[in-house]
Amino acid sequence: MIVISNFFENIIFILSHLRWQDVFDIVLVWLVVYRVLNLIRRTGTIQMLSGLGVLAIAYVGSQWFELYTLNWLLEKFFANLFVIIVVLFQGEIRRALAHIGSHPLFTDVSSAMETHIIEEIAKGVISAAQKGYGALIVIEKDILVDYHLEMGTELESKISSEVIESIFHPQAPMHDGALLIRGGKIVSAGCFLPLSKNPALDKNLGTRHRAAIGLTEETDALVLVVSEETRSISVVLGGHMHPNVELSEVRKALYDVYGFKYKAYSAEGNS
Repeated sequence: MIVISNFFENIIFILSHLRWQDVFDIVLVWLVVYRVLNLIRRTGTIQMLSGLGVLAIAYVGSQWFELYTLNWLLEKFFANLFVIIVVLFQGEIRRALAHIGSHPLFTDVSSAMETHIIEEIAKGVISAAQKGYGALIVIEKDILVDYHLEMGTELESKISSEVIESIFHPQAPMHDGALLIRGGKIVSAGCFLPLSKNPALDKNLGTRHRAAIGLTEETDALVLVVSEETRSISVVLGGHMHPNVELSEVRKALYDVYGFKYKAYSAEGNS
């Protein structure tokens, strides 16, 4: 009881001496920590951080077991840790600063704009399928896909069914690659995705489908594939392919990606 009483007394003492500046300071630190953790989750840099953790353990171990040469090397390494972190994560730092500068607290696009984007992607996919255009569309979610594909031509274009259709026209120079959508924009086209190495896949699957599965095995992206041979649409997510889907299923997958509840009656009515 004495311990509990002392605990509450300490809490009351802290709260009674808490200034508004302290609260603001705590909130700022929380936002910075949240942004850093979110960036780590999005970029998949946990592997590099794990490597630094292993080196830190090795450094402590070298001191404990008196491994002087290894300890000297690791000591020199950690003496320049700040520079090393900047070099290793320069891309992520640049992207994070641009993200904070453009919208520090809010998301990229409004709900109305996201709904419009969903409908434009769906119409573009259906149009490509009807015309027999092969298509490969990557919709990035939480994990950045930059590390898992070879970027094509940068576009930074608005999303519209006409743009999607023109990119995958058989005579277009970038029709063989993938189109990457991030947030509310088409970031690039003509991207090359990693092929799945899963031996259990159907041997008759084409390159587009294997590439879609390969990327979704490594990231949480949604990939839409249009076969130019069968004019069918496949939805690929989490390394699993759902072939021959209808328009309603395409829309539902897109609404799920953007965090909306799909209402079939309203979506179909807008076509």
